[in-house]
Amino acid sequence: MKLTQEEKLLLDSVEKGEWKRVPDSEREAARYADVARATMRKDKRVNIRMSERDLLRFQKTAVHEGLPYQTLISSVLHKYINGRLVEKTG
Repeated sequence: MKLTQEEKLLLDSVEKGEWKRVPDSEREAARYADVARATMRKDKRVNIRMSERDLLRFQKTAVHEGLPYQTLISSVLHKYINGRLVEKTG
């Protein structure tokens, strides 16, 4: 198996015993799994109005990405409110 440089460094670190088990790791893993499930749960419906041009661009981009356009819109909004989507300048 071909590893990246970063993967090689991680593997070397693990093999040298530099990693420590998280106390109560099963409980921590379950907690993170719950957080992940809650983050991905889509339990609220929102209706918005947007220009036809913007909707068509979302739909075209979604087809290119191979996903439903509603999912793309949700993803864009999620990234924006979490600071991972920034305005392009210039």
